[in-house]
Amino acid sequence: MRGGQRQVLLLMQALRKAGHECALLARRQRPLWQAATAAGFETHAASLANLWRHSMEADILHVHDARAHTLAAIASRRRFVASRRVAFAVGGSPLSQWKYARARRYLAVSHFVAEQLTRGGIPDEWIDVIYDAIEPTEVSDEWSPSHPAVVLASRDPQKGRDLAVQAAAKAQVELLLSDALAEDFRRASMFVYITRSEGLGSAALLAMSMGVPVIASRTGGLPEVIEDGVSGLLVENETSEIAAAMQRILHDSQQARLLIENAKARVAARFTPDHLVAATLASYRRALAR
Repeated sequence: MRGGQRQVLLLMQALRKAGHECALLARRQRPLWQAATAAGFETHAASLANLWRHSMEADILHVHDARAHTLAAIASRRRFVASRRVAFAVGGSPLSQWKYARARRYLAVSHFVAEQLTRGGIPDEWIDVIYDAIEPTEVSDEWSPSHPAVVLASRDPQKGRDLAVQAAAKAQVELLLSDALAEDFRRASMFVYITRSEGLGSAALLAMSMGVPVIASRTGGLPEVIEDGVSGLLVENETSEIAAAMQRILHDSQQARLLIENAKARVAARFTPDHLVAATLASYRRALAR
């Protein structure tokens, strides 16, 4: 599952733990559907007919992507809120403006994303900033500079895999292109998250929680996750600067370990399931009061 889908499942689990019943509408037999079913959640196909039928039984509907937002704007029989994770602006067409006016509240994943919503005409008072959450994850190996640097294997052109690969070659650092971050972070000297567009950076949060120093682009919502030089290193999307940051972590073990400890503390203070569910329930209450 991608980061946004993991957050949906994590939120549902946190809501259930807090005493709230949840049902999921999702694409059949896709990873989120399978994970929610395995976790014991009521699950139905994400169709207009099902949305019409099941929204009537709910107190509130929460949509998590653009397709779900469109379906809810057309067919929901209850008030709905919409999560917004992407870093690009809201469309300006009449149809887009109608769709975005239908939601009662927006749950922006960062202040950066909230600003994009405001620029698209969404009133500030409709927006809540609610950060992603990370569950505590055990790490099997102690951090070591001898482990490879991990880079997301995505070929999305908005991600900076090309820059990370070039920087690793320049810094003479062993690089692992990963499709399984949670597994590969168990033996990683660092996570190099270079991107041209980012709403928040849940992959960076995962690395921080698992004791892996993070080098990340100074863009989008990432500066809200990482305090530069304290809980990670922020860089411009420039090969030499990325390479210098990689060498800095490898050649200064004391600072690397300090980054690790500060990052774990930052995640525990701001990015937990308890923070997520409390902020989300507060947003639901505001939506129901409108």
